[in-house]
Amino acid sequence: MRAIIRIGDGGPRVLQVSEVPAPIPTATQLLVDVHATALNRADLIQRRGGYPPPAGDSEILGLEIAGTVAAVGNAVKGISEGDRVFGLVGGGGYAVQAVIDYRMAMPIPDSWSFEEAAAVPEVFFTANENIFTLGKLAAGETILIHAGGSGVGTAGTQISHHAGANVFVTAGTPEKIYKCKTLGAIEGINYKTTDFVTEIEHLTGGEGVDVVLDFIGAPYLERNLSILKTKGRLLQVGLIGGVTAEIDLGTLMRKRLKIIGSVMRPQSIDEKIAITQHFVDRWLPELKRGVLKPIIDSVFPLAEVRQAHMYMEANRNFGKIILKIV
Repeated sequence: MRAIIRIGDGGPRVLQVSEVPAPIPTATQLLVDVHATALNRADLIQRRGGYPPPAGDSEILGLEIAGTVAAVGNAVKGISEGDRVFGLVGGGGYAVQAVIDYRMAMPIPDSWSFEEAAAVPEVFFTANENIFTLGKLAAGETILIHAGGSGVGTAGTQISHHAGANVFVTAGTPEKIYKCKTLGAIEGINYKTTDFVTEIEHLTGGEGVDVVLDFIGAPYLERNLSILKTKGRLLQVGLIGGVTAEIDLGTLMRKRLKIIGSVMRPQSIDEKIAITQHFVDRWLPELKRGVLKPIIDSVFPLAEVRQAHMYMEANRNFGKIILKIV
């Protein structure tokens, strides 16, 4: 089958289309003819030689798939060949075929394209699991979402607003800030021109926020803690800016803050099944009704995967970048 493989570690040029053996599903897996997948920041890190897949998962990049079931394992229940499914995978999305545990495969709504379905799993799972399961965001509380124009940012803004929270975001352009407001953000802060700490203090009358969802890491840590209210929660889901920082533990103790770290890929299959079900129960019905929506920035053919990676690295996208496989 055709797939994107790495021929080294580094820039986008290490990615190339090649012929590789097709995966063989286990008893509890589906073999899926992949029609669309999506880019994630994790793909960029893996391309450079970091963030390896869990043991037993494909070395091929790609953490989400949407396609048609080609074959089913003998322990699969409730899913048949020909069904349209989408879901989260540990790897293997950048390929014509991939495998997924049937308990993590969700039926694609009839009105959705494969591209729309591929734009959902990683970002909505990550946003829901962190903001609600771990962060316990409640109606009437206030959240700051960094990287509001990212896939997780656009998903997190929508579900936080829908749950009755007050949403602030950071983004790098006025255009992205405007688009974030259309998704439910009260206000956006251009992190390139404005100090978000000063602006949050102004916007909240000095009260701060209840929750911060952060992808940057070390450079933002102390600043994030400074804008949290008493009993506030910092949700750390990325480390783009670095991994090592010093903090004032007095602030942590005095304000009774929580710092919660989370990464999805290394979690066990049982944990991922639970995360899938959390999403299915709470948000999939709202997506089906059109109350929420996957935000797609652009669609690239599989052969243009290098250009797609460069586009993401330039931070040009608002929402998801999709790879169309077939």
